Amino acid sequence: MPICYKALSGCKIRLWSRGFRQIQEVVHTMASAMASMEALTGVYDGLKARMDKTIDDFRANLVSVRTGRASVHMLDGIKVDYYGTDTAISQVAQITTPEANLILVQPWEQTLVTAIEKAIRTSSHGFNPMHDGKIIRVPVPPMTEERRKEAVKLLAGTVEDHKTSIRNIRREGNDAVKKAAKDKLISADDEKRANEEIQQLTDAEIKRIEELFRAKEKEVMTI
Repeated sequence: MPICYKALSGCKIRLWSRGFRQIQEVVHTMASAMASMEALTGVYDGLKARMDKTIDDFRANLVSVRTGRASVHMLDGIKVDYYGTDTAISQVAQITTPEANLILVQPWEQTLVTAIEKAIRTSSHGFNPMHDGKIIRVPVPPMTEERRKEAVKLLAGTVEDHKTSIRNIRREGNDAVKKAAKDKLISADDEKRANEEIQQLTDAEIKRIEELFRAKEKEVMTI
């Protein structure tokens, strides 16, 4: 019997949407529970905003991780001296990837060509750029298995750094709850419930980081 992949895909989307709604309901319940405690008003939202910012920072790290295919984000983090200010290349040039193994950089100002080429060449990315006076061509050589593994290893270290940041935010939240309990502003039951909610939020955010990491690891290791 033939399989309708389109139907299966639609089924997956519906299941994912249902799961996402369930997560939203849990998060909403958690936020509402802490919001009902006057002494902790805004604490949960503040913790979540800071954890989300940590996730965003981790995503920014991910896009600059090199894979086997050219990406405009490969030059993220490389800066050039622009009238005395270290400036990201993407802010002073147009970056495109016309081919799977080539990055083109066209500075808005022709006087920046040499400086940008030097910045790319001396970065830790291992690129060997060339220019014709107007456009900088950055060949992206295939990654060896050793370099792929090294990239994943370095990214794993970044994962742990961001997990630690999230746990530190959790600790600050727990400290706020502990102080409210010590000052008799919330009951022992409220303290327990608030700590559980903060832990659930922490677990959910760390899971997001791990899922992002696994997806990027697969991308890097795929030849």
